[in-house]
Amino acid sequence: MNKKALIVWGGWDGHEPEKVAHRFGKILENENFDVEISDTMTSYEDKEKLKSLDLIVPIVTGGEISWEQMQSVSEAVASGVGMAGCHGGMCDSFRTSVDWQFMTGSQWVSHPGGGEIEYKVNIKKNASSPIIFGIEDFMVKSEQYYIHIDPCVNVLATTRFPVANWYHATNGEVDVPVVYTKMWGMGRIFYNTLGHHDDIFDIPEAQELQRRGMLWAAEGKSVAGDYTKYSSTAKMF
Repeated sequence: MNKKALIVWGGWDGHEPEKVAHRFGKILENENFDVEISDTMTSYEDKEKLKSLDLIVPIVTGGEISWEQMQSVSEAVASGVGMAGCHGGMCDSFRTSVDWQFMTGSQWVSHPGGGEIEYKVNIKKNASSPIIFGIEDFMVKSEQYYIHIDPCVNVLATTRFPVANWYHATNGEVDVPVVYTKMWGMGRIFYNTLGHHDDIFDIPEAQELQRRGMLWAAEGKSVAGDYTKYSSTAKMF
């Protein structure tokens, strides 16, 4: 049976959410997913439908999410449904929802220098994950995201600041995550800060990281199924 994915796009048009949604949809279809692409937040209101999915891919910069929609998504992910997103479409979303920020693991705060910064994505050499296996460091020219993160995230790739000279530069060099994973209940969360425009995924490494991240997140239900046989905390979800 094919896995099922829901992609919800919207928000600020500058991030080309529709184009990114269809690119990600094609990637998943090539991996034998049944993919639904939606441009309405009401797609988050059917809790039981969400729980029947294997993967949710949010691509909405800004915007608002209702309490009911947030609870439906949160409970679905906690039950084992994966979530995978990129750039502002996942972690510059719904800025009044601290629950969304808690679940997704970070919040964008700045991109010093704007959208034409050339910087390196550094793959974590000591991290063990199928998402980064065999991928080498690579260069991009785009927004370099500075994010505030949940300390529990598993960082798989970073970028070094500062590149652009701005107020943060007096703090010295710091490595900020580009790619990470985390858990929300039994659900797997994947995030990639790349993706200001659709064409960033023309870079083979950028698209491969996103592809692997989505596939990794979508395996959460099988892991949750094994875990709940033995875990005394399973009733929480």
